[in-house]
Amino acid sequence: MMWMILHIIDWAIWFIILGSVAYVAFFAIISLFYDKEDQIATQAAALKDKMTKFLILYPAYNEDRVIINAVEQFLLQEYPSDHFTVVVISDHMQPETNDYLRSLPITLLTPTFEKSSKAKAMQYAMTEVTGDFDNVVILDADNVVRPEFLSQLNILCSVYDAIQCHRCAKNANNDVAVLDGTSEEINNTIFRKAHNRLGLSSALIGSGMCFDYGLFKKNVFQLSTAGEDREMEALLLHQEVFIKYAPDIHVFDEKVSNQDNFQRQRMRWMTAQIQSLFSNLPKIPGAIVHGKINFIDKTIQQALIPRSILIVLLGGLSIFMTILMPVWCEKWWVLLAILAISLFIAIPRQLRLRSFSKVLAIPGLVLRMLRNILHIDRKNTDFIHTQHG
Repeated sequence: MMWMILHIIDWAIWFIILGSVAYVAFFAIISLFYDKEDQIATQAAALKDKMTKFLILYPAYNEDRVIINAVEQFLLQEYPSDHFTVVVISDHMQPETNDYLRSLPITLLTPTFEKSSKAKAMQYAMTEVTGDFDNVVILDADNVVRPEFLSQLNILCSVYDAIQCHRCAKNANNDVAVLDGTSEEINNTIFRKAHNRLGLSSALIGSGMCFDYGLFKKNVFQLSTAGEDREMEALLLHQEVFIKYAPDIHVFDEKVSNQDNFQRQRMRWMTAQIQSLFSNLPKIPGAIVHGKINFIDKTIQQALIPRSILIVLLGGLSIFMTILMPVWCEKWWVLLAILAISLFIAIPRQLRLRSFSKVLAIPGLVLRMLRNILHIDRKNTDFIHTQHG
């Protein structure tokens, strides 16, 4: 009787984990298919002569180390300077940093928040900055873009109201940074590129985002948590706004380089994931009735087991079941193999060798993520800042 109960529990846990693995495997395979839609959209957009007027927002909380370089690099745009306005929302930055920023051809805002957050910074900017803008671009203080960034966006803005650019690593100085960058590329493949290839919306990622000005202004004041990108995504998908992924428009992002910063970053992400899941669930019946597939898909994403935890969990359970009950272990090894193959497909070819050479660092990072689970408070909206080097 006891073994029967254990066998039922074994299968129940396997099926729960199967859901997360199947989701990753399905979209990893979809990512291999050729995307004709990109060419069609580019050709159609190229026929339009409109020059978009961009508002560029840099929410910058305690970002003295990176903000000046990011802004100076952005000002090298090939795009006409009278068609974009750069705004830095300086929150808790040093006076000397602000003085230098004032010397640049940008708009500097210096709000004082009782509780800081990226959402509040963006809301403040939309209240303070006036002008005739077509689109809003959101960049993090460490993001660096190429000179053709706005020219590339200008083409897509003629077709899409919401665009997520290809955020990728600008550093790979140690194991943590390499794995963080690889994780981001896997997300780009599964939650962005593959989704667009099925006609589904891309996921947002917090920076490297571009929105229609009116659409952004309408929704930004509804953001209230530290997971503002997930909130914005849910709002847009509920309004049936399609989010386009632009794989050829790169935004270079600094990856975390130590385990403490990794833990803080993942704590913010895990909290935002739980908050988003509980926020979206009550709206699912209505989404099903009205056929809002993108919103339903987004809610399913929030219920997935974080990928790093999934790797270690499956590996541990496969070994454990092999030792405890060998006749039950085969299905666990099969599931682990499917996950490994799916992640291999999702990682860009040029990163595969380097990424798999760092696999031994994963258990330590996952242990820190598991510690985070004990401290998650889905009602907490405090901003958790990740320091940059």
